[in-house]
Amino acid sequence: MTGRVTFMRSIARTSPSIPVNKSIKIRETNRQCWTQVKRSTTTNIVGRTAFLLSLPAVACLGHQAHKRVRSAAVVHALEKTEEVLEHADYLYGCGETEKLHQLLLQYKDSEDAEFLWRLARASRDLSVMPHVAAEEKKRLVFEAFEYSKKALEKNEACFAAHKWYAVCLSDIGDYEGVKVKIGNSYTIREHLERALELNPKDATSIHILGYWCFAFAELPWYQRKVAAVIFASPPTSTYEEALAFFLKAEEVDPNFYSKNLLMLGKTYMAMKDKDSAMKWLTKARDYPPHTEEDKEVHKDALDLLKKLNG
Repeated sequence: MTGRVTFMRSIARTSPSIPVNKSIKIRETNRQCWTQVKRSTTTNIVGRTAFLLSLPAVACLGHQAHKRVRSAAVVHALEKTEEVLEHADYLYGCGETEKLHQLLLQYKDSEDAEFLWRLARASRDLSVMPHVAAEEKKRLVFEAFEYSKKALEKNEACFAAHKWYAVCLSDIGDYEGVKVKIGNSYTIREHLERALELNPKDATSIHILGYWCFAFAELPWYQRKVAAVIFASPPTSTYEEALAFFLKAEEVDPNFYSKNLLMLGKTYMAMKDKDSAMKWLTKARDYPPHTEEDKEVHKDALDLLKKLNG
């Protein structure tokens, strides 16, 4: 590996700073909706006749009916939101990337971060599909970044918004050069760490941080020189730090992602621990292939096992 980091697809749930060219697909299930129904107070109208005195009661009844209708509308809107998000997650789980993207595009102007980070993810996933032309890929990458940024603006407390902002920020670095990409590296890590602060049990955020560390641990000398020019203290990491994140991800959600198994094997290889490398590479090889990425992981694991046994 030459300092390029590939962010991959997580089958069951929802980098870093260094170059990226494949997809992560992560299904997030923690959604929160906050709804506030404003309440009004009625005022008493004082009149000289019984007829006038009765008006406040009639007006109040009308106002209360209006409040009930308005509250019902709010509840219906929330139910509709949940229904659409559940359908979006179903499409995601089925790998229906294009249908998912078309569904979520209808909500591109939404004020809800839950729609926006999912749209960022869907745009990014679509960008890495093999049939997508280079110009369309670039458009989708930048589109994904804009949606992730908007999601973060709408809800800073949404862990998935931080995660996808970090991933998409890394992606656009592929078009803006190594200097920009490395320059964004601290920002990317900060958002990944914020995502984990908000949701410590998100295995894929932990995995991506492991990738971040692995990438800087094996950063080629010429990219290290670029980093030294940009930062007084350039980003650094070690294989040991990367390993700790990959192991933590397995602890949080065992066997959740074929790529995490592969990266454990590759990290142990880099640390010259052959027995441990073979253990994790064997797990990666034997992981049931549900996706194209799983098939790639299977092939990579086979090749690395042959190399170790050669």
